[in-house]
Amino acid sequence: MDNYHLGTKCVQGGYTPGNGEPRQVPIIQSTTFKYATSEDMGKLFDLEASGYFYTRLQNPTNDTVANKICALEGGSAAMLTSSGQAANFFAVFNIAGCGDHVVASSSIYGGTYNLFSVTMKKMGIEFTFVSPDCTPEELNDAFKPNTKAVFGETIANPALTVLDIEKFSKAAHEHGVPLIVDNTFATPVNCRPFEWGADIVTHSTTKYMDGHGAGVGGCIVDSGKFDWTKYADKFPGLCTPDDSYHGITYTEKFGIGGAYITKATAQMMRDLGSIQAPMNAFILNLGLESLHVRMKRHCENGLAVAKFLSQHDKIEFVSYPSLPGDKYYDLAQKYLPDGSCGVVSFGMKGGRKAAEEFMKHMNLGAIETHVADARTCCLHPASATHRQMNDAELEACGVYPNLVRYSCGLEDAEDLIADIAQALDKV
Repeated sequence: MDNYHLGTKCVQGGYTPGNGEPRQVPIIQSTTFKYATSEDMGKLFDLEASGYFYTRLQNPTNDTVANKICALEGGSAAMLTSSGQAANFFAVFNIAGCGDHVVASSSIYGGTYNLFSVTMKKMGIEFTFVSPDCTPEELNDAFKPNTKAVFGETIANPALTVLDIEKFSKAAHEHGVPLIVDNTFATPVNCRPFEWGADIVTHSTTKYMDGHGAGVGGCIVDSGKFDWTKYADKFPGLCTPDDSYHGITYTEKFGIGGAYITKATAQMMRDLGSIQAPMNAFILNLGLESLHVRMKRHCENGLAVAKFLSQHDKIEFVSYPSLPGDKYYDLAQKYLPDGSCGVVSFGMKGGRKAAEEFMKHMNLGAIETHVADARTCCLHPASATHRQMNDAELEACGVYPNLVRYSCGLEDAEDLIADIAQALDKV
């Protein structure tokens, strides 16, 4: 599929049926797999042969869909996880452990911020958060001798800041560590971070990739370009023998293009078990088949709503990267020239009370802890997804008390704007 365009990969990537085989990706709804001899199964446990023995680690349906996402991102290997949170956790924990350090953009999803600053901190991993707008010098100063990775989001949720991927990847590589980018909002339709220097990409497939609010899931994709062996002392888990797999050294056995995902599967998924259900992977694939078509409509609606809001006298500010005059417009034109996403963040004049009042009068935009759906939904992050943060932390990631996150679905833009207008009239 390498020579085909992105839309063709969305529809047919990852799975090519043979003669007389199912045209649709089969759902292998089985926990276990039968083998003729113990020796055959033993080869799987020793990573001497490829195959399946227990769905907690791998499943054929999941691998098929992961292969499609891998092709869309232009990576070397990929794996599905039970959620986007699990994907981000695995992506970092696969190379950073107790006593290590990670540099992360401060403008990231609140749940990810909490994962890093609270839960993984308890595991002994220290995170330094930097502004996505930091200077190269400020970014460089955040690194420590024990830094193992850099993390950011292509388009931050819900602040909608655009990560300068080249700036962050340059700093990461100068310090001998990979850049991990959560590409959920942009999707590979609008941005392929590997082409700008990123090394690992994650997704909450629950969002645009699924597109219908039907199945929770996540994905990790490896570019296959980061040379772990060049910095073997930083990444012993990949470059030294793994006693839990009879002394296999992942980089030697699977090369730099396969070591990272193999370790994440053989170790992380084996021990933590955050596998995506095969049925969810099947549903995800249905969403992926129309991703390239849907993203265009989401972006068209997002821009139309952003333009309307930017001219309304009850709106204090509008954040939308593709809106001319937006703080991140130039970066969006560089990294996201064909469109950013369908999410618009805006601040109401009158503060938190006005934002909450506005949402009470929405008809088409349902109040949900969700985003990037075929149906329009909205949220007041300061009282929902980001309510665990104090005011200083909220400000650091661009979430303010009056901010509303409005996710444009696939409805007609005229109807969305009319609904917003009537709700604003009642505030």
